[in-house]
Amino acid sequence: MKRFVFPLAAALCFVVLVSHQSTVSARDTWMSVKTKNFHLIGNANEKEIRLVALKLEQFREVFTKLMPAMKYNTPVPTTVVVFKSKSTYAPFGPPGTSGFFQSGADVNYIALSTERGRHDEDSVFNIIFHEYTHLLVSNTFKNVPLWFNEGLAEYYSTFNITDDQQFRIGYPLGNHILFLRENKLLPLRTLFEITHHSPQYNEKSKMSIFYAQSWAFMHYLIAGKEGQLKKLARFIDLIAAGVPVEIAFPQAFETTFDAMDRELRDYVRQNRYRYTRDTLAEKIKLDTTTEAKPLTDAEAQAYLGDLLLHGNHPDAVKYLENALKLDPNLAMAHASLGMLRFREGRTDEARASLERAVAANLQNYLIHYYYAYTLSRRQPEEKASKYTPEQVDKVRHHLKRAIELRPDFPESYNLMAYVSLITGNDVDESIASLKRLVDASPGRIDFTFMLGQLYIRKNDHKMARSLLEQVVKSNATEARMAEQILGQLTKYEKELAEYEESLKNRPQVSVVAEETVITQSSDPSSSLREVLKKPRDGETQILAKLVKIECEVRNVIIFVVQTPSGLLRLRTNSFTGINIVTYTSEVTGDISCGPRKPVNAVVINYISNTDKRSKSDGILKSVEFVPSDFKLTPEKS
Repeated sequence: MKRFVFPLAAALCFVVLVSHQSTVSARDTWMSVKTKNFHLIGNANEKEIRLVALKLEQFREVFTKLMPAMKYNTPVPTTVVVFKSKSTYAPFGPPGTSGFFQSGADVNYIALSTERGRHDEDSVFNIIFHEYTHLLVSNTFKNVPLWFNEGLAEYYSTFNITDDQQFRIGYPLGNHILFLRENKLLPLRTLFEITHHSPQYNEKSKMSIFYAQSWAFMHYLIAGKEGQLKKLARFIDLIAAGVPVEIAFPQAFETTFDAMDRELRDYVRQNRYRYTRDTLAEKIKLDTTTEAKPLTDAEAQAYLGDLLLHGNHPDAVKYLENALKLDPNLAMAHASLGMLRFREGRTDEARASLERAVAANLQNYLIHYYYAYTLSRRQPEEKASKYTPEQVDKVRHHLKRAIELRPDFPESYNLMAYVSLITGNDVDESIASLKRLVDASPGRIDFTFMLGQLYIRKNDHKMARSLLEQVVKSNATEARMAEQILGQLTKYEKELAEYEESLKNRPQVSVVAEETVITQSSDPSSSLREVLKKPRDGETQILAKLVKIECEVRNVIIFVVQTPSGLLRLRTNSFTGINIVTYTSEVTGDISCGPRKPVNAVVINYISNTDKRSKSDGILKSVEFVPSDFKLTPEKS
């Protein structure tokens, strides 16, 4: 299930929600409850909060029993905000919803209202179970196909349990059944080719068949025919190993695409969807020794502000500033405000807030990580070579402290690896850490990408190449960058081989010492131009400056870019509907609504708007962030 977000290379993940003008008072009674896998806060009563906690723990427990091969360690914490009513939930959730799930590199958030209409409860938990399944899948599988990810999430979204023991899963979804009755199925070859950038995933008129057929195919493989689930597992293993689909499919399923197409059509036509009903050996109960702790008004405001911050919501600052008015020394509010200021480009203010957060609470691993993150990301105009030893020492100090406090939090190791990549220090230690991360979370392609770059730093080009080729084959945002690095690596290896060959043919001379360097082209932009997205028919490609992103109107996003001939306002319906890539370390993290401080150099492809009545100058198709000195056309000699 898509959310309104597009993370870039080293991103903390944020989800864009529609802004509401109303606010929530923290003067309600807010409390905190911690269970084995979740941290819940809420203004609902304690009984309701514990019921939500129980349902989430039950889903997780049943999922582990039905899918024993999956990894269930989720070191990124999940915070659940339980609102007592739809009115108190409304300022924080997408319009027309009663609950949502959003994942993040630092914290996952679930938010929901306990106030229900007649059919609300199942629907809100269906969404949460769907998205939580995605989280578990991302911890387990590498290069998982999109149809598998969405089909499995839809299948498990129907989880229901009664008497804390009897559960059902895989219940038929009426909306999908109705759609499949009235529409023709896609060939499986086509279904398998759909990615996050495909029209079938992004265009409203086409996505229904993708979700419905992905669910139906997964339902057939799990519950429709004996033995298919083992074949599915074999297929996923082959895909993860890099075996092409055309080879992996017949090898795993022992049939052809055409034959499986017929089986799926027959399964949908018969309209009999069996589902799993079972009883757990023992009732799942919460640890009753976990006491509910009251939250102060300041803490409640800080949690709400952090929830909005992770949703990229403009009201986040109001709640965080209110929290600090109530308690000027509240560490969590300073930390969240620091990250907000950092995202705004107000680096000095950000670091000042995080310094206060660290001083107020030395035992919070996330605060140390946040502070190290802001210290490791230089000012936009700085170069990596300007990092001082004192800066590096401070970053490492806070990362080591974060690791001491929470040894299983992956982002601390990932950031430590980034520092090693920039400085060249402790590369072997970072490689060992990243290898453990990749083994624990094979679905995190960004870890594989970082590991590949570390091997380049170590001059182990063979290992680097094998890792970067895995990234290129994935659908991750890092794929294009990995492809560019591989191109540069190939060019360097060729030049090095030619150089060594020239040494063999040279008359023997005494050489005291020799250093090989990578020579740079007289046109440093040439290699990047080769990997940029080529404009399609009807598209215009230009080099511009991204000034701001406007998101005031629902389902309309305007990218405002400065060109030599003036400003252009280019329209898109969602971040996921366009191709966005960064080829510069000057742009990392998330892209969000608002002014760009500073503005960024971008290469954009767009279709000009011929309708003079339109409020935009064209339809945006792609945005590629490039270095500030990039040249789109070669300079004439």
